Amino acid sequence: MYKITFSKNADKALRRMPRNQAVIIANKIKQLATNPLEMRNVKKLTNHPGFRLRVGDWRIVYTVNDNELLIHVINVKPRGEVYK
Repeated sequence: MYKITFSKNADKALRRMPRNQAVIIANKIKQLATNPLEMRNVKKLTNHPGFRLRVGDWRIVYTVNDNELLIHVINVKPRGEVYK
């Protein structure tokens, strides 16, 4: 099982979003810990060394370090804002 860490931006975004949406996203992030690349709605980013997970209109951008079994959540934002 992978350990999950959050950037300051991701942590801040989760704290500021509506509670019901934050719970849904937190559950999806917990599911990433079991198998971060095999979930539905996961795609490799083209101009970034990470991945994105789609949760409704929200996107979770993260990187995976298989050597240390670590997932680092970089950002959590709505679709229109996350790629800027």
